[in-house]
Amino acid sequence: MRTTRTTRQGESLTVRTAVYLTVAFLAAGALGALQPATGIPTEVVQLTQFGPALAVAVTALLWPAGTRALVRGPRSRTRLTSAWPLLAAPFLIILLSAGPYALLTGAPHARDPRTLHHSFLLIAVAQLVGACGEEIGWRCCLQPLLRTRFGVLTASSAVGAVWGLWHVQVLAEAPAYAAGFLLATISMSIVLGLALETTGGMARLLLAGGFHALVNLGMLLFMDEETGRTGPMVLFGAASALVAGAWVWGRGTPAIPAAVE
Repeated sequence: MRTTRTTRQGESLTVRTAVYLTVAFLAAGALGALQPATGIPTEVVQLTQFGPALAVAVTALLWPAGTRALVRGPRSRTRLTSAWPLLAAPFLIILLSAGPYALLTGAPHARDPRTLHHSFLLIAVAQLVGACGEEIGWRCCLQPLLRTRFGVLTASSAVGAVWGLWHVQVLAEAPAYAAGFLLATISMSIVLGLALETTGGMARLLLAGGFHALVNLGMLLFMDEETGRTGPMVLFGAASALVAGAWVWGRGTPAIPAAVE
């Protein structure tokens, strides 16, 4: 009886994960193709970021109770004293990336926000909205779904790998560039997975989205990895790995929770 129940849970996990990933990838591609027609500048927000949100919507239609339970997460109160280390981590990642990059190249790569083509405030708000569009899928749906079966490090690493591969354009760059990016997404996913393990609901979404947006804004202002240069991306991956290693050392690994039906 237990074997049958476990088998059904495993099948449900596989099917839901497959549906989520299929929609997330296809929706992102469709939204990316649609963006030029909308006139929305990619510097402000990339519509592909809402692909994961659409994937959550589809899974919610197919498995309403299960998806609602995943997104709601644990009923807990997140205090500022426990939230600030997560929101401070992006600043440390950017510092550990941009500092060595400036030393290696002999020049700072900082951009004056006033030189951007659009208001920095508009970009910051749009980046937060776009980041939440991603994170409601990665950290509020897929992560807790995989946590019903796997430990936090395994689930976080898997989500980080898929998150990285979801940025398919990165795979067209040099192998070292792609490797640095994947190292960064896996490492940041581990930080988020550990930090948000006992946080649910809107707090989880806003904290994950805030972390994500701060990293994006930091890269926009202090790095030039979008030129395709390998150096800054490798440094970004290494910095993310260092922060993740410190987080694992400091937080430990929680036990696997009960499965979500």
